[in-house]
Amino acid sequence: MAIRRGSGLVVDERTDLTRGANDNVIATDARRRGETIMSIVNIYDQKDTQSGERPTRKLNWQRVIRQGGTVLAGHFNAHSTRWDPRCQVQRNATSWEDVIDENGLEIGNDGRATHHWTREGHEGESVIDLTLANRPITKWSILAEDHATGSDHEVIEWEVEADRQEEADHERVVGWNLAAMTEEDAEAAEKLWTEEAKERAHLDAECTADEV
Repeated sequence: MAIRRGSGLVVDERTDLTRGANDNVIATDARRRGETIMSIVNIYDQKDTQSGERPTRKLNWQRVIRQGGTVLAGHFNAHSTRWDPRCQVQRNATSWEDVIDENGLEIGNDGRATHHWTREGHEGESVIDLTLANRPITKWSILAEDHATGSDHEVIEWEVEADRQEEADHERVVGWNLAAMTEEDAEAAEKLWTEEAKERAHLDAECTADEV
């Protein structure tokens, strides 16, 4: 996960929420000033090769999905007409449809194929890479042309609606923030700087090595 410099955000992986799911589910909290403002959960839903079970089914999704804002995104490996208009056979979708309905999640996908496959001389496409959120998804697109991965899955870009009050409370500051400085503060700063300057050599073209 990448965080824009100057955003004031920090991220924490929530392994306490994903125990038992191996690395098939990675939950991350994005925090600002110690408060969680968004949770992002990466999904890779597949069967365990030894047990034949799907580790994602073991999780308490109502605990994973925080009501303040959560996005579930990744390879769900599930086929349903609810997100894929070309789907003819429902497969591995029931549990995810329940998660969507029980937690009021919005499906960001617009029906375009996210997966292209070739098997035994046959080609096909489907929608198995999903973006789900309990905040409005304001942007969802496939970056097919400019972001080739060599994979049979597309690169997906999405955005969700931010908490407007939280964003308003966060003032981005680059450099010095002097907006709240009073006249007395300015005078005190100038006095302090003058005193500090007395202890430092004046550097110019004729200064010595010791002065530097």
